[in-house]
Amino acid sequence: MSAPIVICGAGIAGISTAYHLAVRHGRPVVLVDERPPLSLTSDKSTEAYRNWWPGPGDAMVRLMNRSIDLLEAWAAATGNLFHLNRRGYVYVTAQAERLPALIREAEEIAALGAGELRVHRPGAAGGPGYHPAAPDGFAGEPGGADLLLDPALIRRHFPYLTEAAVAVLHARRAGWFSAQQLGAWLLEQARERGARLLAGRVVGVEMDADGVCAVRLAGGERLATRHFVDAAGPLVGEVARMVGVDLPVHCERHLKLNFTDTLGAIPREAPLLIWDDAQRLDWDDDERAALAEDETTRWLLGPLPAGVHARPDGPPGSPVRLMLWDYHRHPVEPVIPVPLEDEFFPELVLRGLATMVPALRAYYGRAPRPVIDGGYYTKTRENRPLIGPLPSPGAYVLGALSGYGLMAAPAAGELLAAHIVGAALPPYADAFRLERYADPAYQALLANWGREGQL
Repeated sequence: MSAPIVICGAGIAGISTAYHLAVRHGRPVVLVDERPPLSLTSDKSTEAYRNWWPGPGDAMVRLMNRSIDLLEAWAAATGNLFHLNRRGYVYVTAQAERLPALIREAEEIAALGAGELRVHRPGAAGGPGYHPAAPDGFAGEPGGADLLLDPALIRRHFPYLTEAAVAVLHARRAGWFSAQQLGAWLLEQARERGARLLAGRVVGVEMDADGVCAVRLAGGERLATRHFVDAAGPLVGEVARMVGVDLPVHCERHLKLNFTDTLGAIPREAPLLIWDDAQRLDWDDDERAALAEDETTRWLLGPLPAGVHARPDGPPGSPVRLMLWDYHRHPVEPVIPVPLEDEFFPELVLRGLATMVPALRAYYGRAPRPVIDGGYYTKTRENRPLIGPLPSPGAYVLGALSGYGLMAAPAAGELLAAHIVGAALPPYADAFRLERYADPAYQALLANWGREGQL
């Protein structure tokens, strides 16, 4: 068999690339995956998106703005088939001493192209008004961000948050959508334009004097091709080694839980809520003493990182809330299927979120059994993706999309397709090439890299 372009991986990254190649550029494509589409990592996501990204530089903001442009265009074209909303991301802090840094960082992100920053201070007359997000849809919603520094305003619009909150940053060009419905639609569009989906596992890539010449599958099939795309998600490094390239990536295991919030502690209309402070959990005296006795549990008494977050999920009226906290951020070897064992995870996530939403404390000792799943964040050191050609001629990579694969995939697939067909590249293209690591100026930048922008 032959195929002008072979894509390894039918997750959202591979499917987006296939869509742009087949639909936008009219190129024949074969997607190869041993699993059903969107079933390895793409279906384990919180399905959220945002354009609120820190520097250095504006490449991530530009990439995400382009992705959101595409999402909104597709939503408009399909009658919002994949339920795109713009409820936003809400970052909450109780640390007054952090406010100068919080304001400074928000101003920097706004200046990078994320949109206007509107600051709401106590007693400010004549300033911009704060408009809560609509629970559904995206049209007519503001961009940029609102920074609420007025306690009365916070209580009026977010009465379920802790009274200790001193600031709420509401990033507005943000929300979530149905990954499965978006991915299925993109794949359907690509297949209507001639793209093929082949069930199989890539086990080797053959090279000749001109570069990539064939892809071998576990069943013995051989696909003659001159263009091979590594979009293998957490296996992107393993696949890249088939073309003689070691990618600077690692994997982290991340879990999430579906929690049935029968008490409505987190309102159905809430945005995505993020506690932006490190914290110590509120164990009682007996629990604290028991945890301190065992060295394997003593760490639960110490400080835990910022970033516990949650959002409503499901159709209107659903009591389901997605809850996550990436408190273990260390590299692991990817194992498929993803191990889901973590005896502390449900309790820690619940208690961590209760710091932000006190009504959740009503579930202590009697929480409904959650459903846990998870995947891998595949990351570069600075948490920027790899999009572009590899040193082996004819080989390309779209990977290291970390926990933001769904939101980045529309523009990332478009960018990789442009590399493959030789189309004009956007200004942010060089920021995501593998070659960036050979640049001494970039190496110097890495040495002083700031926040990675995971949330």
